[in-house]
This record gives sequence, C-alpha cells and structure tokens, in this order.
Amino acid sequence: MLVYNMALNAVWLIWALSWFAAAFWSAPTSVRKKTDVFTLKRVFLGLGAAMTIPPSQAWTDLKDAVPALTPAFRPLLIWSEPALAALIGLTGLGFVFCWWARLHLGRLWSGTVQVKADHRVVDTGPYCLVRHPIYAGILWSGWMSAAFHATPVAAVGATLMSIGCFAVARVEEGFLREQLGAKAYDAYAARVPMLVPFLPTRS
Repeated sequence: MLVYNMALNAVWLIWALSWFAAAFWSAPTSVRKKTDVFTLKRVFLGLGAAMTIPPSQAWTDLKDAVPALTPAFRPLLIWSEPALAALIGLTGLGFVFCWWARLHLGRLWSGTVQVKADHRVVDTGPYCLVRHPIYAGILWSGWMSAAFHATPVAAVGATLMSIGCFAVARVEEGFLREQLGAKAYDAYAARVPMLVPFLPTRS
C-alpha cells in the first residue's frame, strides 16, 4: 500500500510543480476582478487536497492525538492492487484533462478572475465538453484520490474542493458575462454544462 500511496503523491506533485512552473505563460491582463472568492477557493482547495491526497505526518499526528478521529481515517473499502493502480491512473487522467484545457486556452489562461488582452469565449477542445475543464479535471482527480483512500476524511476533502471550484466558477462566469457580453456567454452556457460533461444545461 505504501508504494501506491507514494505513486499517488507523485502524480499530485508532478502536476502541481508543472502547473505553477507554467504560470508565467499568459497574455497581459486587460481587466482584473477583485474578489475574496478566489482566496476562498485557495483555502477550500488547499484544505480539501490535504485531506484527499495520501495523509501527511500532520494528519497522522492529529489522529494519534485525538483518538476519536480514528474512524474518519479508517477505509470504508479495501481495494485490490489492480484497483489501486487504476485509481492512480484515473487521478492522472484528470490532470491530463487540466493540461489539455490549459494548453488549448494558451495565453488566455489566468490563475485569477481576470480578462486577458484579446479574450473571447472559447468553446472548442475541452471547452466544448464543460465550461470549466480545469476545475473539472481537478475535481475528477480529487474524487478519484478520495476513492483511492475510501475514508470519510478524504470524502470531506473532495467535497471541500468541489465547493471551492463551484464558488469561483460562478464568480468567473458573472465576470465573463460582463466583459465578453451576456448574449455570447449565455448562448455558450446553454450548450455546454459547467463542470460535469453531458449533463443537461440550463435553457
């Protein structure tokens, strides 16, 4: 099990390092929206990821210090080794989806709520499947990691990640409607679901 935990940790670490290393590849900012929701997203994603990925020594120490929390760290399912390997692969697949979206968006990508120079509604590539494919990929990876551990604390972590991504996605959409035109963005939203592919969209 330790080897599989290390492999899952490595998948998250490789994605995080590569993602932040590429943060400088973006177009100049045209308009930036000041919002506390982005900070809230960081908190929810950070805390959620800490609860979802393989437990750190801090979580182990917490569990030892507060025995009442032990059931929250106890797996509800015991996976076979092939199933663990499959869940690691599915976690990586979510990050591949994130990178597909980021590369497709190119220099229009930003890490905050802002509009880049020459920004437009992008509805091709992964953006024809969901309106927020980067968040969708992160959430997929988070839930696959939660399934890997199959603990209540991991499920809570993935839920926190979902709340954070949904909250900031709603703020981004309101901002994009203002900056790119409500008619164009609403037409896009009517065709493409927000975070889960193939779900019915609003009319």
